Amino acid sequence: MSSRKIIHVDADCFYAAVEERDDPSLRGKPVAVGGRPDGRGVIATASYTARSFGVRSAMSSAQALRLCPDLLFIKPDMAKYREASRGMRAVFEQYTALIEPLSLDEAYLDVSDVSLHQGSATRMAAAIKQAVFESVGIRVSAGVSVNKFLAKVASDWEKPDGLTVLGPDQIDGFVARLPIRKFPGVGPRTAERLMAAGFTTGADLRHLDRRQWIKQWGALGERLYHLSRGDDRRSVKSERLSKSVSVETTFEVDLPDLLACREALWPLIERLMERVGEDKRARVRSQFVKLKFSDFSQTTAEGPAGPAMESGFDRHLQDAFARADQGVRLIGVGVRLGSPEIAKQLTLPWSDTP
Repeated sequence: MSSRKIIHVDADCFYAAVEERDDPSLRGKPVAVGGRPDGRGVIATASYTARSFGVRSAMSSAQALRLCPDLLFIKPDMAKYREASRGMRAVFEQYTALIEPLSLDEAYLDVSDVSLHQGSATRMAAAIKQAVFESVGIRVSAGVSVNKFLAKVASDWEKPDGLTVLGPDQIDGFVARLPIRKFPGVGPRTAERLMAAGFTTGADLRHLDRRQWIKQWGALGERLYHLSRGDDRRSVKSERLSKSVSVETTFEVDLPDLLACREALWPLIERLMERVGEDKRARVRSQFVKLKFSDFSQTTAEGPAGPAMESGFDRHLQDAFARADQGVRLIGVGVRLGSPEIAKQLTLPWSDTP
């Protein structure tokens, strides 16, 4: 079993939590950060109170309002969220340089060689949670284990404000009981297909050998074969060395047409730009849009980064959507980066506005 110590930290309802921090009167009320329901708004984040009504991120604001008539809509304040994200990052950097951000509000930390707190990753995670609350004013959940897969699953296990530790002797039993919906890459549709085939837990996924998984399920089968055994050998990669940055969303209900896809595209672009940040913008060389369709086929449309990247993403979305006449279950957007040395000689025309 791996001797690595990985912590996954994830803020609880990040945007909404920051808004509640700054306006305590919002606490306990159904809050949604996103566009207005009278336009083509989309929910970016919903508070736990709002989620109890069925409101979810990437849902149209109009649908969210139908589910929760008392829903309070707040326009996103990205500058404020970026500042909170920087505060979280500052806490992480007190523990390790091996930090892999996944978005503004979550990251992997490799603390395998860190001697703080007697080298205990559990104590480090608890200290990180407390430090984020004291310095940023929001609660985060953390998962601790021997690899990225297990740490991420653990961080989601006891939300909000949770801390779950999966030691080596707990992993086999935990993964065996883990519902298939909790495995990375298994969305609602994939879960339906797997359950129809008789797979409901990690233990069920162990019934097929590797060749059978690959033959029947392709790349997903290969991944599930390893994950069902608690095996994930991916390393935590600092974004200083990244060759690409991307974000994606799997929808609970397939998007039926191009208009719905375009509405869902803009929050993803915003998340991507936040992840790219000022330090990597000059390194952007190309941009792409990935779509996964209802039948689980997928396609990617890509091209050079132009002077108006938002328009470029929209164009790639249209190109990709035209390749299949069916609904869309996943949209991803990303950029590919050049070397830092080349970036010193070039500047990126990130947008057509000053």
